[in-house]
Amino acid sequence: MTTTSHPNPNSRERHIDGGRFAVSPELAVFDPDEIDEIVEFFHRWGFARIRNVYSDAELFALEREMERQQSELLTGTMDEKHGTVILDDPDALIEGEPFAHYVCHITECSDLADDAVHAPVIIESMRRLLGENMWLLDYERFGVVYQDARPGKDSGYSRIGWHSDWQSGPHLTIWPSVAFTIHIDGTSPANGFLRVLPGSHLHNTEGMPPGFEKVPGEVAVYADRGDVLLHDAHLWHSAARATEDPPGGIRRHLRGSFHTGERLKEGHGLEDFVKNAMR
Repeated sequence: MTTTSHPNPNSRERHIDGGRFAVSPELAVFDPDEIDEIVEFFHRWGFARIRNVYSDAELFALEREMERQQSELLTGTMDEKHGTVILDDPDALIEGEPFAHYVCHITECSDLADDAVHAPVIIESMRRLLGENMWLLDYERFGVVYQDARPGKDSGYSRIGWHSDWQSGPHLTIWPSVAFTIHIDGTSPANGFLRVLPGSHLHNTEGMPPGFEKVPGEVAVYADRGDVLLHDAHLWHSAARATEDPPGGIRRHLRGSFHTGERLKEGHGLEDFVKNAMR
């Protein structure tokens, strides 16, 4: 009988030819002190997953704070700039009740969110990937957003089709860019997960499916609670829909991006936002 060996997800054996990673890209995960490895892996594959960034207490406090901000948006006690009818469905319902899947510009109303976004490993990774002049897009467009994806027949946000972030504004001069996702919930088939095409950031978007089709070479990038995922603005990615109902089907995270191109002017607005990804 033949025994099949599987790679250890915590193992990152290296080739000797330039130090490239031998392990399958979706299995690699880094600690905050492995900046060189994060940068090397990111350049090759277009993304990197980082663990042990926040303590359990910090994650719990962040989770409670995001729930509070989401509730304030729903009850109308928060400025309307924190909502969106572009990304969200204003008529969305979960279990028959109005629901907000997005809270925009979250760092402007939550110090805890702002602190999480400015975790040292995020800032240093962005500096290494984008240069000293990198800047956070937290003041225009949607800013840093809190996202709450969950299934339901009247849900406004449960999945997203293949796209790259660059496609939301190919006419803009804000690129290059690196996005970050801070996972409040771990991801799995139960609550949905990120699908990526490793290395696609090095190519164009020719052949990108318009919806949720299978792409040869794609991988599922699962995250644990508290993980930070970085990905290039040109990386092909898509988010799968949850297969369980809440609470098991809930997927929450904070997401934003750092840039090193020309800064958007205050008041740029959202009129030129390209919503190309299928939902």
